[in-house]
Amino acid sequence: MNRCNLRNLGMNMNHAGVYLHIPFCRSRCSYCDFATGMYESGLAERYVNSLIEEIKDWGEVDNPAVVNTIYFGGGTPSLLTPAQIERILNAVRDRFQVLAGAEVTIELNPGDGGTSAVAKLETIRDFQQLGINRASFGAQTFDDRELKQLGRTHSSDDITSTFYQLREAGFENINFDLIAGLPGQTLQGWQRNLTAALELRPEHLSLYLLDVHEGTPLADQIKRGLRPKPDDDLAAEMYLMLIDELSTAGYEHYEISNFCLPGFESGHNTKYWTGAPYYGFGCSAHSYDGLSRRWQNEREVVRYVETIEADCSPIVNETRLTKADREAEAVFLGLRLMQGFSFTEYSRTFGADLREKHEDDLARFREAGLIECSGDLLKLTRAGALLSNEVFAAFV
Repeated sequence: MNRCNLRNLGMNMNHAGVYLHIPFCRSRCSYCDFATGMYESGLAERYVNSLIEEIKDWGEVDNPAVVNTIYFGGGTPSLLTPAQIERILNAVRDRFQVLAGAEVTIELNPGDGGTSAVAKLETIRDFQQLGINRASFGAQTFDDRELKQLGRTHSSDDITSTFYQLREAGFENINFDLIAGLPGQTLQGWQRNLTAALELRPEHLSLYLLDVHEGTPLADQIKRGLRPKPDDDLAAEMYLMLIDELSTAGYEHYEISNFCLPGFESGHNTKYWTGAPYYGFGCSAHSYDGLSRRWQNEREVVRYVETIEADCSPIVNETRLTKADREAEAVFLGLRLMQGFSFTEYSRTFGADLREKHEDDLARFREAGLIECSGDLLKLTRAGALLSNEVFAAFV
């Protein structure tokens, strides 16, 4: 079984990850604020060519990074053909030192309205045969009415059928995304979602509390009174219910919003929380060198393609982190992992004592029941996970 276990030697978090942004969708969800656009075959081919050129031009030619995770995100990467995915993977393997057994994830949309090749078993098998060994898809909810309100093109039946197609194709590492706090969603409805998800028993589950972004159709619907405002207190109840249900079912709560069966943590996403390097390619992709440099690509699809075709760099923003920036990030990103954050590691890295530096904040959060100190580890409590932004703000 090809388990992607962070505790296995192959998941050394000092190794780099590669993120590949594929911005195309069949339709746009009402809540979406990502860099996505409608799928057009001609633009998709130009985009793939540009993405490959960006990978080929990546800077560290003489000293290629060792990579153990590759992540196709979007958008709906599975709208690309297996041949296009293969060309992109070949470019990554040519430019980077990709370890055998690397975790390779592709995001897909369940069924994609029944019109995409992704719904066909042979296409899923093609992806698996290319070395893709992890699948992630936005189930979001098993309630067809809620799916329709969100502008999703799939049904609850599509979730189930796509899951079993992935299993039949040989996928042994599957993630579901679920959204809590949808307008009009009830606690009973959320319970039905959890029951449906646990009946399928994916290896990984990610939770998103609905965040209403200005400029999205959902924000406009709420502003016009066509949808009720999300209930933050109810969403909090849903989150705590999720923790209880998944814990009882044998899942580990390893990160604030992520749960897995033992050994199935997301190796790629964990890089974001542990300060490991990751290199993003494609429009809106972000990168971090693992030391002090972050950079971001052009967000708009056509401008990205035209920039690459003009033989120019797609990078539009670059930040050099100060020592204070890196100290703050190490704490508030590290605390996202429920295993805790090491005081000793902080001291070794930054030459400072976190207990002394934030003595008042730590005392205040401990008294409020939001954190706990267990030996060398600083951890969020169950209540702290729910109110994590309040804790993180003290370290920024």
